[in-house]
Amino acid sequence: MLYLFVILALLVGLGGGYFYGFARGNTLRQTQEADLRREAQVQAQALLASAQAQASEVRLQAEQQAVSTQQQAEQKAQQYRQEAQQELQQQRQEARTLADQARTQLQEAEQRAAAQLSQAEAQREQVRQEIAAQRQELGRERDSLSSERQDARREREELGREIERLGRRAEQLDTRGERLDQLEERLEQTQARLQADEAAAQEKLRQADLRLYEVAGMSEAQAREYILSQLDEQLEEEKAIRVKAMVDRAAHDAKRSAQNIIAQAIQRSASETSAAMSVSVVPIPSDAMKGRLIGREGRNIRAFESLTGVDLIIDDTPEAVILSSFNPIRREVARHVLASLVQDGRIHPSRIEEMVHKAQDEMKGFMHTQGEEAAIEAGVLGLKPGVLQLLGRMYFRSSYGQNVLKHSVQVAHLTGILAAELGLDDAMGRRAGLLHDIGKSIDREIEGTHIDIGISLAKRFGEPLEVIDGIAHHHDPENAETLYSVLVAAADAISAARPGARREELEGYIKRLEGLEQIAVSFPGVQHAYAIQAGREVRVIVEPGKVSDAQATLLAREVAARIEQDMEYPGQVQVTVVRESRSVEYAK
Repeated sequence: MLYLFVILALLVGLGGGYFYGFARGNTLRQTQEADLRREAQVQAQALLASAQAQASEVRLQAEQQAVSTQQQAEQKAQQYRQEAQQELQQQRQEARTLADQARTQLQEAEQRAAAQLSQAEAQREQVRQEIAAQRQELGRERDSLSSERQDARREREELGREIERLGRRAEQLDTRGERLDQLEERLEQTQARLQADEAAAQEKLRQADLRLYEVAGMSEAQAREYILSQLDEQLEEEKAIRVKAMVDRAAHDAKRSAQNIIAQAIQRSASETSAAMSVSVVPIPSDAMKGRLIGREGRNIRAFESLTGVDLIIDDTPEAVILSSFNPIRREVARHVLASLVQDGRIHPSRIEEMVHKAQDEMKGFMHTQGEEAAIEAGVLGLKPGVLQLLGRMYFRSSYGQNVLKHSVQVAHLTGILAAELGLDDAMGRRAGLLHDIGKSIDREIEGTHIDIGISLAKRFGEPLEVIDGIAHHHDPENAETLYSVLVAAADAISAARPGARREELEGYIKRLEGLEQIAVSFPGVQHAYAIQAGREVRVIVEPGKVSDAQATLLAREVAARIEQDMEYPGQVQVTVVRESRSVEYAK
């Protein structure tokens, strides 16, 4: 553009000068033309220089503007390209999403169609089955109607025959009535004759008795007393024999039945033996822990013993300490606290107090869990949370070395089995057996025997009358009001008499054996008495000249009754009376 402008300017200048010189004339034309040519050349050169300068500047500006315009165009093109790509990707994503949705809807439609088809087929099959069932039912009804029609026809025929039979029967009864009237007249005549004969016989007997009194020289009262005394002497031996036979028969039958029931109950009930201890051994990682348990000037051990109520014994036993207490719950809490302290490593009075409170709370949950597990094991349902808590406390109780909770579970099983064998409610039997020692779960804070405490607890928690009676009379079943008390007492004796179930001191064991022998020897006619089988049987040796075979049976019952009255023992004691007859002669 600039070059064209310069050229046009030059052409205009040249054209103007040419026309100017042409107008002035040819004279001045040459001079002016030379001057104009020079001036035009100068101006042209100046214009050319300025045009070149302007052209260079314009070219630089144009180049810069072109570069910036190109860059902007490239940036816009790049931006448009990115936006186009993003829009394309978004459209692709939307198209893909729509395709997935369409595919999902298609699958759902196919599934619904398949489900509707299967449902329709199932309904069709159900309708077909209902139709078939209705047809079968109609067939059965048709058969039953036909059979009823036949039965009605047979009954009508039988009714006709019965009417005929009743008519013949009525005729026979009329005939028999006439015959009975005749027999009644004969019986009256015979009865009158027998009464006369009886009066005559009575008179003859009276005359014979008077004659006997005259011959014997005794009155009627004396003769009666003499005859009765002789009869008593004769019947004494027979009475003893009859008593022995009846007792043997009853004992044999009862023993056989009881053995079958008890043996079945014992065979179906198996439990481990256990023995309670008053100490617990807690392992520690190293002997250095003993010093940390004692603490500075013994403050840790004092705080531990005062908070738990358990003695902590730290002796020379390697990697172990001993907890001593007769209260098993406190001892178990102390064991948990000590194990937690050893594992945690932070041992000081405040930490000990914190762990004791935590262990006591956990112990409540543990006892409730133990009660639930015992109830489930015994098959007893519907126990209240308070009863379950008391059952859990029995986990830490022992009687003669036997765990009370395990003993109660075993008694529950045995009572349930015995009740089922006798046709009673086995669930009620298990409930009574499980709760018969519930009074032993209470510590010394309540006075009274475990029976009184158990009755009070059972009434408080609304237990049935059978359970309360089982608690009240499981040690004296003879005063029981229900059969469940007798079954609980039998199951309690079986559980206690199980070998290894209970632990007995040697001194008490020896005293019990000596007491059994002394009771047996105290009866007249007893020569020796021996307690055998750990006090479960007493052999009584009698003198044959003083005690007969019939009296031996009575002696065995009297010895057994005295043992039941004067002694306490687990299970039962068998009394065996041995009588041996010997005849001795010497040949001289």
